Amino acid sequence: MKLKLILKDGTEITGESFGYSPKNSEEIDGEVVFNTAMVGYPETFTDPSYRGQILVCTYPMIGNYGVPQECELDKSLSKHLESLKVHPRGIIISEYCEEPSHWQSKSTLADFLKKHKIPAIKGVDTRALTQKLREHGVMLGKIANESVAYSKSMTFNDPNINNLVAEVSVNEKTILKPKGKIKATVALLDCGIKHNIIRSFLDRGVQVIRLPWGYDLSELKDKFDGVFISNGPGDPETVDKTVESVKWAMKNDKKIFGICLGCQIMGLAAGAKTYKLKYGHRSANQPCSDVGTERCYITSQNHGYAIDEKTLPKGWKVWFKNANDGTVEGIKHTSKPWFSVQFHPEASPGPEDAAYLFDYFIERLVK
Repeated sequence: MKLKLILKDGTEITGESFGYSPKNSEEIDGEVVFNTAMVGYPETFTDPSYRGQILVCTYPMIGNYGVPQECELDKSLSKHLESLKVHPRGIIISEYCEEPSHWQSKSTLADFLKKHKIPAIKGVDTRALTQKLREHGVMLGKIANESVAYSKSMTFNDPNINNLVAEVSVNEKTILKPKGKIKATVALLDCGIKHNIIRSFLDRGVQVIRLPWGYDLSELKDKFDGVFISNGPGDPETVDKTVESVKWAMKNDKKIFGICLGCQIMGLAAGAKTYKLKYGHRSANQPCSDVGTERCYITSQNHGYAIDEKTLPKGWKVWFKNANDGTVEGIKHTSKPWFSVQFHPEASPGPEDAAYLFDYFIERLVK
């Protein structure tokens, strides 16, 4: 079966289907973005930050080591993947490997995508497509049957006008306990969290109170030592309730750490502004420099928005910068224990250069 990727500018790209096959009249809308990671597609495809997007993989071959078992540590936490669902609206790749080889492989990628009803197209020159997205910027698109043709009257739905965080966050409070002694407790605002963030806390002896994105922190009766703001999809300005909770946490001198969308939310709570990047950072090899030490870390990233450095209020400073384009990759208060990073120290996929930031936060929790 053939499928077609149609971009808002009229570009049409046809390839072969290897995932879920949409019905003849079904059109899958999304924001077309690209990821340059060489490995880690199971973790990438289950990252809630890709909600609403059609993901282009630049690495030439995908699927060669299959997908690990979708087992759970408990009913809400995956053992190997980054959530219990696949979040991109569709997948675009160059070459698909039909016979994977890996000791943890329990499923082919094709079967995995069919199970989760995610359309996927192979046989596409993804690097040429990526060059187009770099020049133009991310753009809206849709996956449709090959018989569908572009027309000027065709509508393209923008996922970013919706509160995507509300679609991927949990619905109720849960408490996850580590094995052994509890060192500290974190109130975690789940905006679409990658599960390795939770595993990173549990592995370090931190109890996690997992809260929905819109939970009013001032109403939380459980005792906690600090607040964590997670990653997630979409425009940070749509998650106003989370911003208000972080403002409350700041007003009450709570210790706060944020990752990715959590960094943008912290910026908004502090009084700064955010803006949309031309094509974002989505990869496992983004270099970020600590502004204070100039030490460079290779990081995993997935974001389309950033904090405007010029709008940071007094008392705040840039902590990390992207070594490629100079954008803000972390902010920090000059006197309060409030800090956040735009990249992913939990990796999955990617290098673990910045995993020490969890220990940095926990050291401040136990003081």
